[in-house]
Amino acid sequence: MKRFLIALIALFLATPLIAAEMGDDGLHKTAWMRDTFKDLTEDLEEANAEGKRLMIMVEQRGCIYCTKMHKEVYPAPEIAAFIEDNYFVVQLNLHGDTEITDFDGEALSEKAAARKWGILFTPTMIFLPEEVGAEQTAQQAAVAVMPGAFGQGTTLDMLTWVAEKRYENQDGEDFQRYHARRIQERSDGSTD
Repeated sequence: MKRFLIALIALFLATPLIAAEMGDDGLHKTAWMRDTFKDLTEDLEEANAEGKRLMIMVEQRGCIYCTKMHKEVYPAPEIAAFIEDNYFVVQLNLHGDTEITDFDGEALSEKAAARKWGILFTPTMIFLPEEVGAEQTAQQAAVAVMPGAFGQGTTLDMLTWVAEKRYENQDGEDFQRYHARRIQERSDGSTD
């Protein structure tokens, strides 16, 4: 009995006291996510008006990797602040029925948009430029797509790489080289 009580107390102490907030759709909700009409052209205009980058975050109910990101990565103060300061985040449900309007004008359900864009994994972050042509889909216009769960360093590096428009650099430093350099700088103690 004593071992059982010790195990129960250990389990209680290892479990977070405040679980991530879940919406009625079974998806994690954060203060930096925007509740919009999901017209991507309007969302892009609003993001631009705020001086932020539009990010579409595709998740699904029961996704263990989404949970990992919402419990271990996004709450990190540096990451949460960076997203809040630099991104206009619209969440979509991989299997959702809510209607969205893609940049090309097509109105379709969230799940149909995910199929159209070839989204296979959750979470997936789609990063958009400030201007998208009327004939383009979100996937075609994306400057970067980050499928899957990653650690804090990789996630922050991707958020920074996009926010600083490093994808436009002609010096040959793609994301992988940028990320490798940032890892080396962090291990050396240099953060510039």
